[in-house]
Amino acid sequence: MNIGIVGLPNVGKSTLFKALTKKQIDIANYPFCTIEPNTGIVKVPDERLEKLAVFSHSEKILPAAMEFVDIAGLVAGASKGEGLGNAFLAHIRLVDAIAHVVRTFEGTDVIHVSGKTDPLADAEVINIELALSDLAVLQKRLDTLRGKMKSGSDTESVARLALYQDVEKLLERGVMLYTQEWTPEQRELLRELNLITLKPMIYVLNTDETGIVSPEIVEAFKHKSKDQAVITLCAKQEADMAELTDEELEELGMKRTGLDRLIVQGYATLGLITYFTTGPKEARAWTINKGMTAPQAAGKIHTDFEKGFIRAEVISWKDLLDAGSEVAAKEKGLIRLEGKTYIAQDGDVMVFHFN
Repeated sequence: MNIGIVGLPNVGKSTLFKALTKKQIDIANYPFCTIEPNTGIVKVPDERLEKLAVFSHSEKILPAAMEFVDIAGLVAGASKGEGLGNAFLAHIRLVDAIAHVVRTFEGTDVIHVSGKTDPLADAEVINIELALSDLAVLQKRLDTLRGKMKSGSDTESVARLALYQDVEKLLERGVMLYTQEWTPEQRELLRELNLITLKPMIYVLNTDETGIVSPEIVEAFKHKSKDQAVITLCAKQEADMAELTDEELEELGMKRTGLDRLIVQGYATLGLITYFTTGPKEARAWTINKGMTAPQAAGKIHTDFEKGFIRAEVISWKDLLDAGSEVAAKEKGLIRLEGKTYIAQDGDVMVFHFN
């Protein structure tokens, strides 16, 4: 699972990426500095894992991880090839979710591609280009579909055509498809198109070092995204902090709160949850999709665990810590035995039994 960082040129995408990954990449004060996408794996901050490691006296701690992709800046006309737009849009189609960076800070030292800072207008430029790109993909598929079903006897194609036509109207209005309600059947039909605007989006409002954005701007973005995720942070400050150790940050009374919020929000936006295994050798966070069964969760460790699954011993991380020991948790009846139909929950600590 990965998240693509997109936005206009010079809004702080690469600075944010550097802060996230601590990777040294080209960051320059001109458009299209990033051409090929940079990728980086980051750990997902989770204090539950740290506490479990202390509880189990674990030698190693293995956190969950996710990938961020730094995609070059889009401009108006990108869907028609402006500013190397076609290649950049192709990169966006490969990610699972989008972090849309929007510049909210003023200043003449960093050139704004349109000459002025207007967060809502800047976001709309990107959204329109994404919608236009999807519209071109959809209209090609519509032409093919209409040619195949002149008789109208194919009921599946009839349902697909009706859905595609509704989606076409939305895209012509520049609507982000992820803000709409879709049935599981509709999502299945749309999945084959790999539409960019159907991917979940997080708005990242990049501020100056005061960290202040007007409440009206924040509310406008919440409304725009139908109350989807909106994160406020200063990418430059986060990048500066990324150069410091945890001890140095503690001495200065600073925390990497902005990045942590973005990573955790990205994790949730992708529909991911965490279960844990813990013991003297290691405490480990395992990433699964929300709704997975216990055997599917076990399969993340090894496919043989899923194939030969018998049962799982399950306890919530907090109940385990509160009990004080595994023995005490068993004596109190807090550790349950769950079968193949059990749906894994975020924060479960699991031990699998398999054949």
